[in-house]
Amino acid sequence: MNYKIEGAIKRNRKNFIIFAILWIFIAIVFVTPIAYGSFQANSNGQFNLQIFIETFGKSITNPFGTLGNVLTEGAMGTYFSTLMVVTIFYSLFFFIGFVRSAPKNEFSDIEHGSSDWSQRGEQYQILNRNKGIILAENNYLPVDKRGNVNVLVVGRFRFW
Repeated sequence: MNYKIEGAIKRNRKNFIIFAILWIFIAIVFVTPIAYGSFQANSNGQFNLQIFIETFGKSITNPFGTLGNVLTEGAMGTYFSTLMVVTIFYSLFFFIGFVRSAPKNEFSDIEHGSSDWSQRGEQYQILNRNKGIILAENNYLPVDKRGNVNVLVVGRFRFW
């Protein structure tokens, strides 16, 4: 199970940064006008859709000014509750994408013929790093080795 988490983190490193930047953008550009419009529409104790639409329309064109209005007019409670709901949905969608990007098995994304099957240089007890018959990147079968140096090539050559 650990390989799934590690593989998903490896695949999504760049996406974490994009996720954070997009969340900040959404928090300023979309959540602020919605929260301020909701605060203005509830100012008399009952939600007024017309006031919400008018306030939202004006606020969406100037999100930083709206953020200042939220701070000065005491709408931070509405802002944080709206931001919490948006963050929960946003995180849910990101988590679904993160889980779906996890490798299906331990050998996903490992090049066929690479030395990724071995760990901590154990392949160099048999193979050579520098010269010999090429097996994979940085793996050579030494020709001056005593014993069996037979090579079985599995696969095919493609000629276009």
